[in-house]
Amino acid sequence: MIVAFDAQLTVGTATGAGVYQRDLAAALSAQGVDVRVLRAPWLDPWRFDRRVLWDQVLLPLAIARSGATLLHATSGTVPLLRGIPTVVTVHDLAWLRVQSHARGYARAYFGTLQQRAYRSAAAIVCDSAFSAAEYRALVEPDRAVEVIFPGVDDRFARIARAPGEAPFALVVGTVEARKNLLAVVEALPQLPSLRVVSIGPFTPYAERVRARAGELGVANRLDLRGYVAGTERDDLYARAALALAPSRYEGFGYALAEAMCAGLPAVAARASALPELAGTAVPLVDPDDTADWVAAIRNVLADRASAEARASAVRAESISRFAWATAAEQMRAVYARVADGQ
Repeated sequence: MIVAFDAQLTVGTATGAGVYQRDLAAALSAQGVDVRVLRAPWLDPWRFDRRVLWDQVLLPLAIARSGATLLHATSGTVPLLRGIPTVVTVHDLAWLRVQSHARGYARAYFGTLQQRAYRSAAAIVCDSAFSAAEYRALVEPDRAVEVIFPGVDDRFARIARAPGEAPFALVVGTVEARKNLLAVVEALPQLPSLRVVSIGPFTPYAERVRARAGELGVANRLDLRGYVAGTERDDLYARAALALAPSRYEGFGYALAEAMCAGLPAVAARASALPELAGTAVPLVDPDDTADWVAAIRNVLADRASAEARASAVRAESISRFAWATAAEQMRAVYARVADGQ
């Protein structure tokens, strides 16, 4: 079994899907799977025309040259011409649910066209039970869907918590409408001791966030840093008083999973896949209820020592739940079933 593995979203600024590709490929290789990582380092995957060029022209050519017997389409998009059995990871159904603001051609390609392409896959894998339910609701009601939690990079398990005296909340993820950073900004006037640090690539939504912070008089307590990686990112996870995950729609929720593995107290939106990750370990609030956010954040800040103790108590369990070795073992079993024609 030779697996052609689409890793194009690892090029440039790797957000959630790129991290998934990078770390799953490494974990599969560590378990002896013959993974042929396919990517074009010179091609920017974040421009629509170049993404289509990769998906529908360059990726099929790379598959043909790879000698693979199976394709894993890991980015949520599938080449229409591929010639070998295909496993598709459908991270979420956002293009069919919450991307109505996007351009029509993008919605048609990432939404309608891919929805049809998924039906010819040999196996569908989703990152959460929530996404699996979305898939059955929007694509194939009777399809058997594998649920495999992605892993979290081991570096988060090694972070030594050292929260500072002046508390700040960490919000991780692309600054876009569905991630709902405005909900946190709306709460800031009632949390005068708190700063918010946001790390993630910008979209035009970031300007709405900045403008609203200015209107509320809290711009000096909102730090939009853009994409941050490496030791700077680790340092923020170590020093933050808490993490906030206000997103309205997540197929998984890396930001919350990483915080739990880092032992960082968190508050998350009661929406999409986030309750599935949070369980009873993380307080959940209505994503758009400012009073809920204020109350939950105040509870954490009122007794930071207790919040740290609670986060520490569930840290080991979280690290185990979100282990790449487990995800790779489960994915390898999917590959084997597809290779056997099951």
